[in-house]
Amino acid sequence: MAKLYFRYGAMNSGKTTSLMQVAFNYEERGMDVIILKPSSDTKGDDVIVSRLGMKRKVDALVSEHEDMRDIVNKFSKIKEISCVLVDEAQFLTGSQVNQLLRVAVLYDIPVICYGLRTDFSCNGFPGSIKLLLLAHSIEELKTICRCGSKAIFNGRKRNGKFVFSGDQVAIDGEDEISYESLCGKCYDEEMVSSVMSDKSDSNTPCQCEDAELCDRLDCH
Repeated sequence: MAKLYFRYGAMNSGKTTSLMQVAFNYEERGMDVIILKPSSDTKGDDVIVSRLGMKRKVDALVSEHEDMRDIVNKFSKIKEISCVLVDEAQFLTGSQVNQLLRVAVLYDIPVICYGLRTDFSCNGFPGSIKLLLLAHSIEELKTICRCGSKAIFNGRKRNGKFVFSGDQVAIDGEDEISYESLCGKCYDEEMVSSVMSDKSDSNTPCQCEDAELCDRLDCH
């Protein structure tokens, strides 16, 4: 029986590069793969782009309303699929992850999903949460923080300044948004610095969502 895999990591951990390598390995042996990407990830449109500069066009952009089984069935009529690869899998819906599990189990096609585990405020994405619950195999792709420690958090910047509030989805490179992978210590330091800066610039009430952080900063 084929399996559903989830390979996650912080920003810049080589997820897309790894996906392209897996695709190459299959194709080098004469096997066909399909590469899917949620349409909500508008970076590159229908092209996946690795940090190393490698690019590849995806076979399909998937909207949140599409059934993953229908997409796989469509391509199965054209070629024998040896593996389904999904980039930016955190943007999938929970139902789509369920569908990919059935592709692996019932169609006997391996499905390998790559994506983030958490967002910039340390909350899980719907797709990632479901993958962590259902995937047969879970693997972390590692990267390092600017201090040299292992990076596990995704710090969001707007105009070069760290921010800790806003919509869950904000695409890297759009609307002056960028990201930096951080270890726990550096993430915490940037969060404290951001809250202190906001306090000094405003008389608005405390907006801390973390009670321990609120106590540390003596917000009340």
